[in-house]
Amino acid sequence: MPFQANWSTEGDVNTADARRQWSATHVGADTAALLQADSDCFLHQSLSSPCLNALSGAEGAWLIDTEGRRYLDFHGNNVHQVGFGHPKVIAAVKAQLDALPFSPRRYTNDVAVRLAQELTDLAPGDLNRVLFAPAGTIAVSMALKIARLVTGRFKTVSLWDAFHGATLDAISVGGETQFRQGVGPLLPGAEHAPPCEHRGCPFRCGTACSLACADYIEYILEREGDVAAVIGETIRCTPAIPPADYWKRIRAACDKHGALLILDEIPIGLGRSGKFFAFEHYDVVPDMVVLGKGLGGGVMPLAAVIAREELNRVGPSSIGHFTHEKSPVACAAGLATLEIIREQDLVGRAARLGEVALAGLRRLAEKHPLIGDVRGRGLLLGVELLHGRDPARPAREEANRVMYAALRRGLNFKLTRGNMLTLTPPLILTDEELAFALNVLDEAIGEVEQG
Repeated sequence: MPFQANWSTEGDVNTADARRQWSATHVGADTAALLQADSDCFLHQSLSSPCLNALSGAEGAWLIDTEGRRYLDFHGNNVHQVGFGHPKVIAAVKAQLDALPFSPRRYTNDVAVRLAQELTDLAPGDLNRVLFAPAGTIAVSMALKIARLVTGRFKTVSLWDAFHGATLDAISVGGETQFRQGVGPLLPGAEHAPPCEHRGCPFRCGTACSLACADYIEYILEREGDVAAVIGETIRCTPAIPPADYWKRIRAACDKHGALLILDEIPIGLGRSGKFFAFEHYDVVPDMVVLGKGLGGGVMPLAAVIAREELNRVGPSSIGHFTHEKSPVACAAGLATLEIIREQDLVGRAARLGEVALAGLRRLAEKHPLIGDVRGRGLLLGVELLHGRDPARPAREEANRVMYAALRRGLNFKLTRGNMLTLTPPLILTDEELAFALNVLDEAIGEVEQG
């Protein structure tokens, strides 16, 4: 039976002050001292400082704080497709440390080659070429450089509200204000278009997407005439799930106007959507797909760009000149991760459990008037909280209170846009753990509705 922490009610604003209040109310003296030490030595930044709590362990689907409380983790920064500390991943890393801990540039190693081969075997079409990197945002940077070199163009089209990483080039093509504001001039040629979300759509789609947003991207490609690439998240991690023909239209527009299509699946690839690659839901093949986060098994930082064979003509340039670009230890973790996904059929499990979870969340929506919308694909799930189920009235304060009420009961997740409960559990989630999570959400939302 999962451990449930019985903590008192607190905090209703999703700010640094609320996190401080939470920590002051719910941690002991030793943990408080560690949090203070963290605050004293790290450069402060939004979304990271101050820290909410301190951890002493992570195993399977669970986080364990320094006071022994356990939290079922439906966030995990999306690195935990195979769970935390999977024995097979840990064993692979330990063995590789003894065999070959590092591989300098200009040398290859068997582990990196085998991981690249496995990824290209899994990828459809002619996605036959790979570059590794130690972070997803770096992999995005490599994809942008390849697009510039291959096309001879420098412009990009990306989507508002998108997130592709926190480096300067990634925030230039990204669309979240949190990362762009105050930085100064960004990458030139980074054009943006509205995302595929019918709620608040500038094209006034109404209750369903009319794909006017996809047609607008083609309009930009035609008018600009010299766009190197369209880059987008196949499914926004909110989640925002495009209609079936969305990416087909954009793929056709890219082909027509000589632009490449880059799909970012850093948080949602490796089976989370119920397909190994989320773009397989849309019957398209991009020119490049970017993977990361969970590729290192929740243990090692590892990302990859998988590119079409035709793009293997940038040899004179150094695309990914990184010290750890073929890290044998990270690649050993990646090989173990792919083996776990295959052996445990985690892709199929994500599809099946996702249907169960979505049905359970819809039952909660029938019960709780605070729930305005439920959406999901595989184990990429979202619960939107609204006043009066009106999309124009997001229940942000209530969502924050629900998050803390759930945390007190032992369930961890994150909020997106202030009112979306974004739920991304590990693919190894058991039926019992899913039932526990749904029960916590039921209780937490009920508590907030009752005031």
